[in-house]
Amino acid sequence: MTGPNEKDLTATGPAGRDTASRSLSRRHFLALGSAATLAGCAAPQTTQLFVRETSPVYRVPENRNAGLVRTSPLYDSMYGPKLDEPFPLPAIPYQEIDPAFLRQEVADPTGERPGTIVVDTGQRFLYLVRENGRAMRYGVGIGRDGFSWSGRAVVQWKQKWPKWTPPAEMIARQPELEPYSAANGGMAPGLDNPLGARALYIFQNGEDTLYRLHGSPEYKSIGKAVSSGCVRLLNQDICDLYDRVPTRTPILVI
Repeated sequence: MTGPNEKDLTATGPAGRDTASRSLSRRHFLALGSAATLAGCAAPQTTQLFVRETSPVYRVPENRNAGLVRTSPLYDSMYGPKLDEPFPLPAIPYQEIDPAFLRQEVADPTGERPGTIVVDTGQRFLYLVRENGRAMRYGVGIGRDGFSWSGRAVVQWKQKWPKWTPPAEMIARQPELEPYSAANGGMAPGLDNPLGARALYIFQNGEDTLYRLHGSPEYKSIGKAVSSGCVRLLNQDICDLYDRVPTRTPILVI
């Protein structure tokens, strides 16, 4: 036998069916709520499992070659676009770079006097030694095997948005670079210029080593041995270094 309420729910006609549908939906919702309440003691464990299974995998020192770099307002600002340049620099997608190679202040591992630049080619780091045992560290790309240089020297001069003039030895290996030879005036400054936004020219005993610290738009090359002997930094990093060091800055490449 059905009670009055149940009889109402089974009323015929459109109005009756709508009333029944709304009542059943409410009854179903309440049932689900009761089930969730009963299962409440298991929810935290289920939630933790879900979080573990769906969380992004971030890079850690033990696994520096995979995963995501955490974003931060500091790096958003540090590697954001530089629009006040003659050739505005685009933002760098720093999340795609090993976080070890992003600019950061660290304890100085070099023992050199403050104001010295130290390039550790093995670790792919450039240090600018500071006071109180600290150093500013930048990630770098270095020369391929057979195209590297080491020793003590000085930053003889600096230039913003330099021309690029490949040396004769490089042109001999890569004849397609002949249009950019010294005789042809070099390559004009710009975003595609291999020296990037800034260049620091390294001299030893008064002679040009043909070794440069320079910018590069090829952000994925940082941390690798890719260049023809020079040390490349992210364009935003070479701009920062350029502003911190004067000419005659001592440099040690190891």
